[in-house]
Amino acid sequence: MSQELSRRQMIARSAACLAAGAATAVAAPAPAAEATKQGKDGPFCYCLNTATIRGQKLPLEKEVEVAAKAGYDGIEPWVGGIKKYAEQGGSLAEMKKRLADLGLKVESAIGFPQWIVDDDRQRAEGLEQMKRAMELVSGIGGTHIAAPPAGAYATAGMDLRKIAERYRAVLELGRKTGVVPQLEIWGASKTLSRLGEAAFVVVEAGHPDACLLLDAFHLYRGGSSFAGLKQLNGGAMHAFHINDYPADPPRETIGDDDRVFPGDGVCPLTSILRDLRATGFRGALSLELFNPDYWKQEPLAVAKTGLEKMRAVVGRAIQ
Repeated sequence: MSQELSRRQMIARSAACLAAGAATAVAAPAPAAEATKQGKDGPFCYCLNTATIRGQKLPLEKEVEVAAKAGYDGIEPWVGGIKKYAEQGGSLAEMKKRLADLGLKVESAIGFPQWIVDDDRQRAEGLEQMKRAMELVSGIGGTHIAAPPAGAYATAGMDLRKIAERYRAVLELGRKTGVVPQLEIWGASKTLSRLGEAAFVVVEAGHPDACLLLDAFHLYRGGSSFAGLKQLNGGAMHAFHINDYPADPPRETIGDDDRVFPGDGVCPLTSILRDLRATGFRGALSLELFNPDYWKQEPLAVAKTGLEKMRAVVGRAIQ
């Protein structure tokens, strides 16, 4: 049996396991549990990923203020912003209280420690960076962080079983810090660009905290079928990056800065959200955009427009 055939079979078995988990998760949902997960005005929570207003270069306290004034349930800050806030004398404990007072939950956080790479020394440094990032996120009340394939973006042919072992090590680190790492795909990456690869890693990690952080744009950019979402256990997913994209540029060359507000592009968000809901997903929809045109606008206006458009697509999906 060839190595490639074996790899395809393992991925297929992983997808089957996830499908079984999804069936279990949605077969008999507990109404009380579902009510505690959903947002104030629908089945999902609404979160602002601060990349959406990153170009305005606001400090963390101002990003938090924008999210609260716009009406979001939560925020997904970048670790670099938290670090800068602390280095400039900000108190993590005070920020945690500020977020709680505003009714904002830190749904996730974005960082780029290189936990996945083959080089032992570089990977050890990446794990130490992840530990520090987790501590910063925990300090402001966060419980989840992204674990993307940083450092492997241009590396093809990595062994998925080794990646699963390395992801498990990050998950164990999360047990010590109280912050769960969510395996994230990057559509243009040569490693972990597709949903099937990420599903294999999550299953093969064999850890109770293993979970995915998916993104509408990255699923499209990497060539994954949105139908694959039906095979997942949505109850084990904490957040989903929501965005849209135009028909042009083509999939193979489209970039992060081409992302647009939900509903303003050609992404089948209505069916995506319906499928996610059917899998048991009741987590946060986090608006993640990198559009330079939005970065030129007043940040509160951008945040409000994004939330309005998110609610509109959700409304169409659940009607």
